[in-house]
Amino acid sequence: MIANITVITDNLDYLLWGRAAQGEPGGVLLSLLMTIGAAILAFPGGVLLACCAWRFRGWPRKVLFLWAELIRGIPLIFVIFWLWFLLPWLTGADLPGAVTVTLALAWFTSAAVMYSTLAALGALPDGQYEAALSSGFGSAQILRLVLLPQALRNALPSYIGLLIALLKDTSLAFIVNVPELTTVAGQVNNRVQVYPAALFVFTGLVYYLLCSALELTVKQWQRRHSLPANE
Repeated sequence: MIANITVITDNLDYLLWGRAAQGEPGGVLLSLLMTIGAAILAFPGGVLLACCAWRFRGWPRKVLFLWAELIRGIPLIFVIFWLWFLLPWLTGADLPGAVTVTLALAWFTSAAVMYSTLAALGALPDGQYEAALSSGFGSAQILRLVLLPQALRNALPSYIGLLIALLKDTSLAFIVNVPELTTVAGQVNNRVQVYPAALFVFTGLVYYLLCSALELTVKQWQRRHSLPANE
């Protein structure tokens, strides 16, 4: 039992930070950085796509739905592979692996964000749109000032689930050898070749704690900002 713990403590810095001191973050730090980067791209992008699908009916909406269905119907690991080989061909440069995976995660997640936001917009009462329209608001103003703030608040539980899934999906970066937490745990296991159960139980526990902390943080923020409305 002591040896099991020792293999973790002896490699704890590498599991948590990777080679951050040499300018190469890894482990938990890189997993969080990729999650934050993908979320910054995916959530505003998905909301914008949902607004376009709501605002522009007809063929623009059909194109967006087709794109979203295509992305949602493909395993994320394939999206990572595609961008891994496609982006260097398109850009003419080799992008860092973490950047490629972050873009793949953002692209994949933005489709789910679009659907969640569009569903939240569709769930709002039709009377709000009609009342705002009769008050002289344009469609864009109604969406931005009346409907979207309510939809974003209603969709927050769905966004929390997507953000947690995004954090867990960073583990798929191991397939292209990006040194996030799962990858560095595998590297440590290959180096020491003992106690793999201890390493991967530790890895699973870290993911659980990160996801739980993320969910708790968002719920506390939601509760704190919703208190004035309930009083």
